[in-house]
Amino acid sequence: MRSAALHALLIDQPALKCEAVAQLQGIDTLDVTAVLPVPAHLPGRPARPELVSPAQVPKRSMATQEGRACLLHALAHIEFNAINLALDIIWRFPGMPEAFYRDWYKVAFEEAGHFGMLAQRLNQLGFAYGDFPAHNGLWEMAEKTCDDILARIALVPRTLEARGLDVSPAIRQRLLQAGDEESAALLDIILRDEVGHVAIGNYWYKWLCEKRNLDPVASYEALARQYGAPRLRGPFNLDARRQAGFDDRELEALQRMAGATRT
Repeated sequence: MRSAALHALLIDQPALKCEAVAQLQGIDTLDVTAVLPVPAHLPGRPARPELVSPAQVPKRSMATQEGRACLLHALAHIEFNAINLALDIIWRFPGMPEAFYRDWYKVAFEEAGHFGMLAQRLNQLGFAYGDFPAHNGLWEMAEKTCDDILARIALVPRTLEARGLDVSPAIRQRLLQAGDEESAALLDIILRDEVGHVAIGNYWYKWLCEKRNLDPVASYEALARQYGAPRLRGPFNLDARRQAGFDDRELEALQRMAGATRT
């Protein structure tokens, strides 16, 4: 399974990558001890979209079809990166329990489904994945944390991907206000699944902290500083974060780090 995950990660065409992720479901063999050689170029991705700095990613009015497509494209790019991130954690880090790798396969499979839904909706609006510039922040953090599984889980699923729990309801509302109920319905599916994905990250983060005899809150703050994680911003979707396994002590710490007022 871990070798097949690496193979899927190297595929550059999104549709073929999603097919390879689906085929992982039929693989029962899993060697948790194998140390796989690191390929020269990761991850596999298409020539487009053009990758730019976050400040250069276009923002357009939601009142236009192109504006809504631009937003959906940004979401599709996040989901494409999320596929790669889940595949990367499967092959890169040996020595974890079998359940760890199967959990992240489940994440990869669902992220591929999200990407497919968003890509299809983009096509219905007259656009395609790759039509707008995008940024590479998610994968850049994956590269920074490639040598420490604790840092990877702390700062990718529990930080960057957990941000989706906070912003999804507002994005959904903007789509509804623009009269795009079909796109808004996709956000409901994505938010439901992302709660589960962040919960997986929380479970294994706390599992690792226990194994290393570390305090989860203090360790998170130290890792965020060490790896230059983006500054947290409120407001937080506290209900969704609680469902995803953040306890009250963690939520208080997150809001303190963000300078937010607890609500």
